[in-house]
Amino acid sequence: MQIIPMLINGKWVQGDGQAFIDVVNPSTGEVLAQLKNASKAQVDEAVQAARIAVESEEWRQVKAFERGQLLLELAQYIRMHAEEWSLLECRDVGKPLTQARADVEAAARYFEFYGGAADKLMGDTIPIEDGILNAVVLEPVGITVHIVPWNYPLQITARSVAAAIATGNAVIVKSAEDTPLTTHAMTQWFARKFPKGIFQHITGLGREVGPLLTRHPDINHITFTGSVATGIEVMKAAAQNIVPVTLELGGKSPNIVFADAPMEQALEGVVRAIIQNAGQTCSAGARLLIEEDAKALFIKRLVDRFQTLKIGPGEADVDMGPLLNERQYVKISALLQQAKEDGYVITGGDTLTIKGYEKGYYIQPTILDGVDADAELAQEEIFGPVLTILTFSTVEEAIALANGTDYGLVAGVWSKDLDTAHYVASRVKAGQVFVNNYGAAGGIQMPFGGYKKSGIGREKGFVALRNYTQMKNIAIRYATPERT
Repeated sequence: MQIIPMLINGKWVQGDGQAFIDVVNPSTGEVLAQLKNASKAQVDEAVQAARIAVESEEWRQVKAFERGQLLLELAQYIRMHAEEWSLLECRDVGKPLTQARADVEAAARYFEFYGGAADKLMGDTIPIEDGILNAVVLEPVGITVHIVPWNYPLQITARSVAAAIATGNAVIVKSAEDTPLTTHAMTQWFARKFPKGIFQHITGLGREVGPLLTRHPDINHITFTGSVATGIEVMKAAAQNIVPVTLELGGKSPNIVFADAPMEQALEGVVRAIIQNAGQTCSAGARLLIEEDAKALFIKRLVDRFQTLKIGPGEADVDMGPLLNERQYVKISALLQQAKEDGYVITGGDTLTIKGYEKGYYIQPTILDGVDADAELAQEEIFGPVLTILTFSTVEEAIALANGTDYGLVAGVWSKDLDTAHYVASRVKAGQVFVNNYGAAGGIQMPFGGYKKSGIGREKGFVALRNYTQMKNIAIRYATPERT
């Protein structure tokens, strides 16, 4: 059995926890590997090693363009091992191979993008008065902690780590206990290429190991992706030490489909937005807001598409894989059973047993209709392949429904009338709004983050580099030289 070690201060070590934690393939129920909880002493050692490393002359002397070159080298390395890493991600998360391959390519793109940006983040000068040269410089924050969720482990690790290292920080990654495999593969490359302490990987249960990092008095920034409830705890912990946070939290994102929408593209977009990674995506299009005049035909065609989707193990590369684990499976199964009893299910709603994969966590993609806009099914993140339909008659009603949750991560607007589309986009409270598409291809360059309870700050694009820098103003008075 493979044991996933941690990388602390340049050494490969096991966690000090008493019990092993199984890493399970959601498609088969097979145990892929095991890991242990990091102890407080091990977390302390990692933070101390990061502090020594980030303040060392060895790291200070690495030029910005040289950091960038290393990140570009990692991007090339990922592409060289793309199929191997895609299979790891597929087995670890359960997502279809095509989606896993897209995640691997996205990880390579993050390192490529931030590798190219490493020497292009510049300060400024401010005119004050004659005799003063005033410079604004950007410096690394120091030690950055990255707490990564289980749904996109490689891609989410890459997007924040690449920006943090590009700006000269030391990084500590806490991978999700369910899905550490690709992070471990990446860690092996960092262990060979970087000074010890600049990149470290910690393992263990989030509820036990996470607080050891977020409450640590010697860290300088926390990046967290996960649930709102845990995000609140991260903020509380960070507040104890006045540490800034970047939080990418939940979503209940709407696709708003008007009667004049490009229907074929809208159907495809709505389906893909909810079945990607079995709906286990913070930006999943979990609500369909459909104009009354278009509802009957659109829903008929949508149901037809749902009923032809192929569900199976990730390695079979079908339309949708399993849920991640038994906890998700039990929670969503119970929710759908209640929805069936309440008469909301118009297709799907059942668990699935797939021959040869009886231990996998499979569930039918499901559409709910007739749910009140204020009901839990329409308000709370389910994190599964469950689409809730709501109906509107006017543009203002559509906007009110779109904004009618505590979340504001992503929205899709589908209309051939660009006046309507732009008007709605300007009034929807979401960090990203897509018109006649959903999610865009890649999106590495586009700032990503939420309004309201969907989070604080932005990741991706050039703006994310500012998460990992602090600003210093230096004012230099100079004298007029004497002339002879």
